[in-house]
Amino acid sequence: MTDWTIAALGSAIASRRVSPVEVARECLARIERLDPVLHAFITVDGDGALREARTLEDTRPSHAPRGILHGIPLAWKDLCHVPGLPTSCGTSIREYYIDDRECEAVARLRWAGAVSLGKLNMSELAMGPFGDNPHHGDVENPWRSGHSAGGSSSGAGAAIAAGLAPGAIGSDTGGSIRLPAACCGIVGLKPTYGRVSRAGAMALSWSLDHLGPMARTVRDAALMLGVMAGPDPRDATSSRRRPSDYAATLDRGIEGLRVGVPENYFFDGVDPEIADGVRRAAAVISELGATVRDLRLPDPGPVTDVANIMTACESSALHARVARERPHALGPVARARLELGFHISAFDYLQAARIRARLARAFVGEVFAHVDALLTPTIPEPAPALAEVTQAPVDGIIARARRFSRLTRPFNGLGLPALSLPCGFSRSGLPLALQVVGRPFDEATVLRVGHAYEQAGGWWSRRPPAS
Repeated sequence: MTDWTIAALGSAIASRRVSPVEVARECLARIERLDPVLHAFITVDGDGALREARTLEDTRPSHAPRGILHGIPLAWKDLCHVPGLPTSCGTSIREYYIDDRECEAVARLRWAGAVSLGKLNMSELAMGPFGDNPHHGDVENPWRSGHSAGGSSSGAGAAIAAGLAPGAIGSDTGGSIRLPAACCGIVGLKPTYGRVSRAGAMALSWSLDHLGPMARTVRDAALMLGVMAGPDPRDATSSRRRPSDYAATLDRGIEGLRVGVPENYFFDGVDPEIADGVRRAAAVISELGATVRDLRLPDPGPVTDVANIMTACESSALHARVARERPHALGPVARARLELGFHISAFDYLQAARIRARLARAFVGEVFAHVDALLTPTIPEPAPALAEVTQAPVDGIIARARRFSRLTRPFNGLGLPALSLPCGFSRSGLPLALQVVGRPFDEATVLRVGHAYEQAGGWWSRRPPAS
């Protein structure tokens, strides 16, 4: 059952072919077997998971299925506050982040019947695209030992790929859902800014943070998003727009949709295997009935630059206390990145925010007048060896991190929905990934394109050797 999708598990549980307790036990047994090598979890809540599963297994008439995720085991990035579990945010401080209420996105998934397996490993303070962590261990890529699982939602990527959990919540400030999804060969969706409440989750950059689903398939991500999304008075940036039934529209097909492949920026310096994988995916999408065309985009470099300024300032403001009072509780990379923000002036920060808004309006208006979705690579190279990205001077590590996330960062600055999904494998057996980007609040189209390609490509059914 640990190889099943959320949709398949939900159907089996609803028909009572399997029970929530059986599913939870299989996940926990797999975690016990594989996680000592993968380091995907920080906290495993085995007793709590079995207790929740037993409650959900009650078949008396008064205990009807709670929701579409009834009995489905999920896990949470360790910046989501869950009562009774520590939230270290990947630091050495066990209770780094405390809230008075459960993370809203977690609460909605649990209200729909999800079972909590525990808290997932992550790059320290969500700062870093490679999944290395000096306190809880570097997350290993299930496809190839010693290679990055991506970051900062590294534990989620590895756990889903290896079958420890069928789905998880990740967060994304510069690519931290999509990068581990790409490195681990799974699906990760960064929704539109404001689509999913961030209440109860540690912030890194309040102007750029997103929470979103990570899962094995696009359908699973759509099921999770339909539960997570929607207005929340606890989050002032939460949009009042009501979400769609994203899973219900997946099978409409993509005939007649206009899809653009960028001529500039997104293929510059990209590994040839990844570029070929994305272009082959574009050809499949064309065969499925979409009109695929090359187009030149407004240069996304400036929006990335201003977003980087805002992230640096906001993260330093949010974590100033630990950076100033307990710097040695943090690893050297997190300390160095927080220090950068202390040297940016208020004038530069405000100018960056103003310019970002103008660039975002111009990009959306110019690009989506001609296409309904964009196709780009997610990562510029297959998952690198951990030794390459951790055993270097700090400034070199930071520079390499910016290069690795250069294809995802623009869409945080623009606030657009962006989906990563597999589009093949390299000659060395590492996943290749495609990014589908859409208009603001048009996750439905992004998911339709991703689902159509996923069904034709079939890459989602591959399993890594570590599983």
